[in-house]
Amino acid sequence: MIYDYLAFIGRFQPFHLGHRHVISTALGQARHTIVLIGSPNVARSVKNPFTFDERAAMLRAVFPEEVAAGRLVILPVDDFAYNETAWVAGVQRAVSRAVLDHANPKTATLHGIKDFAVGIVGYSRDASSSYLKSFPEWDLVEIEAPYGTFAATDIRADYFRRAPILPRDTCPLEVVRQLEAFRLTPEFAWLVAEAEYIADYKKSWQAAPYPPTFVTVDCVVEQSGHVLLVRRRIRPGEGLLALPGGFIDVNERLRDAAIRELREETSIADQKGPIPPAMLASFIVDGATRVFDAPDRSARGRTITNAFLFRCPDRRKLFKVKGGDDAAHAEWYRLGDLEPRQFLDDHWFILQAMTGI
Repeated sequence: MIYDYLAFIGRFQPFHLGHRHVISTALGQARHTIVLIGSPNVARSVKNPFTFDERAAMLRAVFPEEVAAGRLVILPVDDFAYNETAWVAGVQRAVSRAVLDHANPKTATLHGIKDFAVGIVGYSRDASSSYLKSFPEWDLVEIEAPYGTFAATDIRADYFRRAPILPRDTCPLEVVRQLEAFRLTPEFAWLVAEAEYIADYKKSWQAAPYPPTFVTVDCVVEQSGHVLLVRRRIRPGEGLLALPGGFIDVNERLRDAAIRELREETSIADQKGPIPPAMLASFIVDGATRVFDAPDRSARGRTITNAFLFRCPDRRKLFKVKGGDDAAHAEWYRLGDLEPRQFLDDHWFILQAMTGI
């Protein structure tokens, strides 16, 4: 069967020979192939080092003729760490948009994409492929990649180091050339430092009988259409925005830890001076506390965070704040001005879930 459109979803961090094989096979089975690049709305990290534009450039370099002819369509699809329904809807919208952009306008107006043979490409190798079950309206076309002895994780581990190893045997030549150029950028140096920090951090507990689970708190503090954020002073995520928070002490309750971290990192104060713990506790919205436990939410290891919503009284003059502890600075940000790619780990998604923005 020849499909009108086949969709392939991936992060492509970086784009390697296995990805190329899947797309080449899809192009042989469909008139058009839609590549949806995931995680365009997250900050650079060792796990997600390349931006959407950089990854799209990799695909365009490998398939220039197919892109020019409109047979290969490249689109972003945002992450929604704690809202799988929103992610599924985003994929559906992206595929519909790609199909309708190529369709006869009259047909598209009357029937949408129902008149087209659409499928989704993938292979059910592990739990990370479970998303394929979320699109029963499209045929599942399974394509086994012949490059099964490596993964993008291995490529990143070799590449992001002081003496980087270029993936000449696992990535297309066009991608290797881009990685050669990327080595000379400040972003590469930042990522190498992040990778070294994470490796050292994991070594500090590698003698434990089993990997530890860390417990943290995060504070979502609202006031008059603004949210209180800190700029990271240290690694991981140096320079990124984050929610005030941190690890709990061994003799501390979660609620007390959240108040302590908020005071330490922001020095939050009103006209009378530092706001006392009892008053900050009164700002906590009871029943709004949430646990965020995505297994890979932190590169440092399994970290479960408990987020508290502080709703400060609306006022023309916001509470005074000043960065301290792990924070280079603390500042109030207008909710409407925030950009997801500015944030550490999943802090944007926590903020999104807690406030509904």
